[in-house]
Amino acid sequence: MQTDKTQQQKQSAASQNSPAESSSQPPRKKESWGGLDIFRYIGPGLLVTVGFIDPGNWASNFAAGSSFGYSLLWVVTLSTIMLIALQHNVAHLGIVTGLCLSESAEKYAPKWIGRPIIMSAILASISTSLAEILGSAIALQMLFGIPIIIGSLMVTVAVVIMLFTNSYRRVERVIITFVSIIGLSFIYELFLVKIDWPAAIVGWTVPSVPQGSLLIIMSVLGAVVMPHNLFLHSEVIQSRAIHLKGEARIKKALKYEFFDTLFSMVIGWAINSAMILLAATTFFNNGTIVEELSQAQALLHPLLGSNAATIFAIALLLAGIASTITSGMAAGSIFSGLFGEAYDSTSKYSMYGILISLVAALVMIYFIGNPFQGLLISQMILSVQLPFTVFLQVSLTSSKRVMGKYANKPWNTVFLYSLAVIVTILNVWLLIESL
Repeated sequence: MQTDKTQQQKQSAASQNSPAESSSQPPRKKESWGGLDIFRYIGPGLLVTVGFIDPGNWASNFAAGSSFGYSLLWVVTLSTIMLIALQHNVAHLGIVTGLCLSESAEKYAPKWIGRPIIMSAILASISTSLAEILGSAIALQMLFGIPIIIGSLMVTVAVVIMLFTNSYRRVERVIITFVSIIGLSFIYELFLVKIDWPAAIVGWTVPSVPQGSLLIIMSVLGAVVMPHNLFLHSEVIQSRAIHLKGEARIKKALKYEFFDTLFSMVIGWAINSAMILLAATTFFNNGTIVEELSQAQALLHPLLGSNAATIFAIALLLAGIASTITSGMAAGSIFSGLFGEAYDSTSKYSMYGILISLVAALVMIYFIGNPFQGLLISQMILSVQLPFTVFLQVSLTSSKRVMGKYANKPWNTVFLYSLAVIVTILNVWLLIESL
């Protein structure tokens, strides 16, 4: 999502070109199919979908399926509905204002509200980076026997170099393609194992909270609806500067963005559901609870045979690297937004944000005794922060001062706030249960 634009450049472009001129003669850009530029042409929703199969998701889904069978599938359904609504809403913010969520909060929200929430979002990005780096390190341990701490350091250094040099552009499409194939292979495997489909349908549609499941529920929710992805999605959208291209382009973008988001989120729902279904069939039915990611390679055995463990570890490594890159970018976007700037890896504020997220995560990994449990807790932390980001986002997108005539309709505002209330209630419930 390298925008290569500062806020000053965007304002300069607005002053030099009228909306009519921009609409009739949009600036020609040389298409680039490396790194996150790919999402400018394929669709920003795909960026969020890649996050559906990051190491945190793998751990949460395997724990849910192996511990509680089909009964927590409803969390994936609820999370996906929430995700479609929230990602669609934050995309509108980027399209209409030309600002990402962090920039909008700095510009329009009261400082005593906006800044603490943005700072908490940076903490959430650290938690995300922790999961991605830790998952990659677990993969390196599975492949080469490298200790978790050493592997985490190697991944962090590699990602920092790729982000600061933009060399990730050369490999990101390959990584995304490979990881997506592995994710889709989970879906394909549903036809190779015996799924109790009536029980699965009940699990998808009927909420239940088995004893001791609340931590995993919050982990699954936090693994799907990730706060940093809301910031990142708005940054990808605003980098297109659609708001400078005239009313017709804005309306067209608002119309077609929903289909991009809906299509991408449904794919994510299918992959997450497949992981839980396979874990339920492979482990829960045999009385085995997944406590390490290395156990989960058994899920791919029907499809890949004796190569399952190696290919699983490679997929986990690439998923971790790809998602660590996007996590670092999100942190850079969030931090630079505090200073009214768009993401740019050559900007000092974006660089500071990247380093804060990745280095802090690396330090925290040093103190983690149980890597698998660390993955689950990191995803739960994302769920705890989520309602703060949602309340901030909805307040901005419901404001006519910010969005003009494109502000949320009253019914949409109520619906979006209701989602934040649901997550808040679950968080309070988790706190009470923990005490």
